[in-house]
Amino acid sequence: MKDIAFSKMHGSGNDFVLIDNRTGLISKKDAPDAAMLICRRRFGIGADGLILIEDCADADFRWGFYNADGSEAEMCGNGGRCAARFAFLNGIAPADMTFQTIAGNIAAHVRDERVKLQLSTPHGLFMDRMFDVNGLDLTASFLNTGVPHVVIMVDDIDDADVAGTGRAVRTHDFFAPDGTNVNFAAVAGKDRIAVRTYERGVEDETLACGTGSVASAIIASLKGLVSNPVEVLTRGGEILKVYYKAGDDGSITEVFLEGNAVLVYSGVIREL
Repeated sequence: MKDIAFSKMHGSGNDFVLIDNRTGLISKKDAPDAAMLICRRRFGIGADGLILIEDCADADFRWGFYNADGSEAEMCGNGGRCAARFAFLNGIAPADMTFQTIAGNIAAHVRDERVKLQLSTPHGLFMDRMFDVNGLDLTASFLNTGVPHVVIMVDDIDDADVAGTGRAVRTHDFFAPDGTNVNFAAVAGKDRIAVRTYERGVEDETLACGTGSVASAIIASLKGLVSNPVEVLTRGGEILKVYYKAGDDGSITEVFLEGNAVLVYSGVIREL
């Protein structure tokens, strides 16, 4: 096997391995297994996901995004920022770029470590629906921001049962067969919320989730709890910023996610 150069990056503590795959170093067939091997902590490089940068005729590049369990995801906000900065640093794309995902083409603007993404138009919104979760009534809202996200508003973010309730909602029959990501959000100021996320594919809490931050910010704003734009305090302690436009007809458009994309280190995979 040829050596494979990679970079390790993170967006607000959500970490990824990125590979320039334009020459087909890792095939589509092998990508899920490669993701599981590369992302396995202590035995591999360790990451929440693997991002493969590939050629695309309709955008500056196309990405393949694989969770640590090998499943392919439609979109990831923190991963998207890292992919954009990786592409810019490696001369693959200009500072203002578009890249193709399963969720559609994504526009990105790179300014040093700070990256601003314009996400695809959210859909599937519902507010304050009651669910039976482990015999208890739970009120939750939902928005698909490229991937599906449940948002549960809580009074105390530190007391949220992310692992237990998050796992139960993630696998709830209502969201079968693909499941959903689950966010717990608490108001932390007039234009700030704190968010913790149970991520599908990672099957655990992560230090940040970009698309989950967007879903949580929009839902909290629509409920009148915070003002738009919304700052999001992630579990890793960093701040993301979410902008969106709400139409009189209830539409949600022009959604942006802004935050840092940090290059941690680069290396070479010699055995996979």
